[in-house]
Amino acid sequence: MTEATPTETAAAESPAEPVLDVPQDVLDHFAKLGVTAATFSGGHLGDKLGIRIVEASGDRVLGTMPVEGNQQPYGLLHGGASAALAETLGSIGAMLHAGPGRYAVGVDLNVTHHRSATSGLVTGVATAVFKGRTAATYEIAITDDTGRRITSCRLTCALRDL
Repeated sequence: MTEATPTETAAAESPAEPVLDVPQDVLDHFAKLGVTAATFSGGHLGDKLGIRIVEASGDRVLGTMPVEGNQQPYGLLHGGASAALAETLGSIGAMLHAGPGRYAVGVDLNVTHHRSATSGLVTGVATAVFKGRTAATYEIAITDDTGRRITSCRLTCALRDL
């Protein structure tokens, strides 16, 4: 049996770097605000909720959020936390679709809760359903650790110039 080196141990304990298809000027803009790439569009709320971006492009965004710390008094994942995860993921996709020198703002969010989650991580996948010049719409499916859908969402963002 061999022992792991400190570098191997640190690599195993640290989360994987997100796979982001993000223009460098966008990353630079968020870096100036002190926001890391892993939570770049979740901002301070995303940090508080524990949202982590796993992959991001204008077509698809995948992120996770822990249930622990985001529960309502009955121990269930708070619906507002699910909505915040959905809006974060869809907004990232819309912003990436908008491209350099542009940003996205949510104008309509629809959230339907199907079942509850009480522990573990939930995973959200935002998939583009419409990518126009002035608006973008994403469907966001949120699933629990077993892959069961717990929430279905739709987000429309207006696309604006910086």
